Amino acid sequence: QVYLVESGGGLVQPGGSLRLSCAASGSISGISSMGWYRQAPGKQRDLVARITSSGSTNYATSVKGRFTISRDNAKNTVYLQMDSLRPEDTAVYYCSAAVIRIGRYSPDDYWGRGTQVTVSS
Repeated sequence: QVYLVESGGGLVQPGGSLRLSCAASGSISGISSMGWYRQAPGKQRDLVARITSSGSTNYATSVKGRFTISRDNAKNTVYLQMDSLRPEDTAVYYCSAAVIRIGRYSPDDYWGRGTQVTVSS
C-alpha cells in the first residue's frame, strides 16, 4: 500500500500565504513525479503544479509567479508554497504522486484525501 497525507491547509486572508505539505509512505521503490491539483465546488479537478524527480516543474498559468512547488526526495515529500493568495484560489487541494512500488517496474498514480484552502476576508 501507498499513502499520501496532505497538511497545511486552512483559512487565510487575500494576499496571505500558506504552505502545503504531502508525505508519501508505504511500499515505495521510487517516485517519478509529484504534484498538486485543486477542485473548487462545482468545478473539475485541475493541475496546479507538478515536479519531476529531477526537479523540473510546470505550473498552471493562473498560479505562475505566486506558487512554488518543491520536493524532498529523501523524505518522499512535496511542498506547495502559496503566496499572494486570491479568493479564486479557494478549493480542496489534492496531492498526487506517480509511485513505483517495491517489486514493480512502472509507476501507478496515487492521491491524497485533500486539504481545504479558503481565501477570504
